[in-house]
Amino acid sequence: MSKNNFVLIRGGGDLATGVALRLHRAGIRVMISELPLPLAVRRTVSFAEAVYKGSHLVEGVLARLVEPYQIPAWEEANEIPLLIDPNADILLQNQFIALVDARLTKQTPDPIPTPVPLHIGLGPGFTAGRNCHAVVETRRSHTLGRVYWTGTAQPDSGEPEGDPRRVLRATIDGVVVATKNIGEHVIENELIATIQAEAETSTPIYSPFSGILRGLIHPGLRVNKGLKIGDVDARDDTSVCYLVSDKALAIGGGVLEALLSKVNIRDQLFH
Repeated sequence: MSKNNFVLIRGGGDLATGVALRLHRAGIRVMISELPLPLAVRRTVSFAEAVYKGSHLVEGVLARLVEPYQIPAWEEANEIPLLIDPNADILLQNQFIALVDARLTKQTPDPIPTPVPLHIGLGPGFTAGRNCHAVVETRRSHTLGRVYWTGTAQPDSGEPEGDPRRVLRATIDGVVVATKNIGEHVIENELIATIQAEAETSTPIYSPFSGILRGLIHPGLRVNKGLKIGDVDARDDTSVCYLVSDKALAIGGGVLEALLSKVNIRDQLFH
């Protein structure tokens, strides 16, 4: 990383991956920082899966897990480096032209370790001019993907988009044991997973309706009651499991707009 032309993306979930793909395909060099145990549900289209597998391919683009010492010399333009760095400490060790916080915590973020020329926050919790420079709207509406240089995004509705039954949640604290895989057809009331509690008891997670298992948290993870662990899609179309969503691409377009609208940033991105 000999030049200050990398964009750091915090988070490697499905929406963050849409941002990374948009920027990467536009010729912008990106890097992703993730948790030691990512909780991505749509794992097939989440670069976060590289934490578990060492590398992960999404729509022909490969993200590779790297160590911090490898970052300064990273020159593989066709791959996206991903490192385990939950606090974005890499900002203290390397220069970045911009930071995109794509973790979607929907809460006010902690301050970043050091200032960056352009800090972009996705969704609720960010206020342009207060804890970032620009905010990109993440809620589905006519404002999805819009860039705000003042103010904030729409508040979190607290409800999933579409049929709320599609979201599978942990019913107790415990470990996820999968019985179905992402991309498989499921029928109503079919067993998808169980949550194994410490007292050698388990509770089942059933499909709410027939469709495709679009997402499922990484098996073996310990989860808390109420955490989103899966997603069932009523459309009987396996391709939805392997394509980045329109929402993710729209948000990625907003990030791209924010980057290119600043002349001092734009001039450095492609050097």
